[in-house]
Amino acid sequence: MDLGRLRALDALATYGSVLAASEALHCTPSAVSQQLTKLDRETGTTLLERDGRGVRLTPAGRLLADHAARVLTAVDEARAALTAYHEEVSGRVAIGAFATACRGLLPAALAELAAAHPQLDTGILELDPYEALDAVTRGRIDIAVVDDWPEIGLDLPGGIAHTVLGDDGADLIVPRGHSLDGAPPGPLARAAGERWIAAPPGTICHDWLLRVLPGVRPDFLVGEFETQLTLVAAGLGVALIPRLARTHTVPGTAIVPIDPIPTRRVIVTWRKANEVRPALGATIAALRSAWSQRSTPSAATPGHS
Repeated sequence: MDLGRLRALDALATYGSVLAASEALHCTPSAVSQQLTKLDRETGTTLLERDGRGVRLTPAGRLLADHAARVLTAVDEARAALTAYHEEVSGRVAIGAFATACRGLLPAALAELAAAHPQLDTGILELDPYEALDAVTRGRIDIAVVDDWPEIGLDLPGGIAHTVLGDDGADLIVPRGHSLDGAPPGPLARAAGERWIAAPPGTICHDWLLRVLPGVRPDFLVGEFETQLTLVAAGLGVALIPRLARTHTVPGTAIVPIDPIPTRRVIVTWRKANEVRPALGATIAALRSAWSQRSTPSAATPGHS
C-alpha cells in the first residue's frame, strides 16, 4: 500500500475530517480525498461512508487506520535510525513551547544550535502545555517544552519521553503601596480576596490558580505575563508571576513572597520513536544549557520591582 495514502487515512482518523486532515498534511482537501479514493480501490474495500456533509470511517476503515498508525510509526523510526546512522545533526526540528519559555529559553538555545550545527533547521510554535503535548503526540512538532504544576499533574501520553529541566518558583506581584507591599512571606490564601489578573481559561496556569484558590474568579484574563505585570503596575489587581517570566523590573509593582513557594516544573518532551535522531539530542542539550544560564530571580524578597 502506498505510504502517502496510509498517511491520509491516518490523518483522517486522527483529525476527524478531510479538511482538518489536509491542514495537518499541508495539502488541499481534494488531494486527501483523491488519496483516500485510491486507497479504497487499492484495498478493494469500502473505507469511508458519507456522514452528513462529511465522511467517516467504516469498521474496515478504522481497522486499516489502526494498522496504518503502526506502519507510519515504524517508518518514522526507520528514518530516525538512518539519520542516527549518518551521525549528522541536520534536518528540521520544530519546537512547541509555552510563552515564557519562548522568550526566556529558546532564543539562547536556538542561537547555540545555529552556531554549532548550521545544517539544522529549527522552528518555534508558541503553545500552552495542553496543546503542546497534543501536537508532539500527533507529530506536528518534534519537541514540546511544557510547564507542570504539581497540583495539576500533566498526564504524558503513551509513546512520549521526557526530561526535567528544573523547577521555577513564582511570587505574588502587587501594585506598589498595596496593603501586602512589604509583607513577610506568607500563604497565597491571604490574597484570595484580591482582584486577580490571570491566564485565560483552558490554560494550565488558569487551572492551577482556580485549584489552589477555589472560588477566585479573575477579572482580567491575559496570556502574557508581561501584560499581567503592566496591569498590576496600573493598580488593577494582583498576579502570580513565575520567576522565569520576570526578566526585568516593572516600576510600580512590589514582590510579595509566598510560603510555601508555588513551583512549576519545566519539562522537555518528545516522541520515543524519534529519540535516536541526533538533532533531537542536540536540541535537548541546548535547552539544558539555556536553562542553566538563564537570568532569573533566584529568590524573592519583599520589596519593590
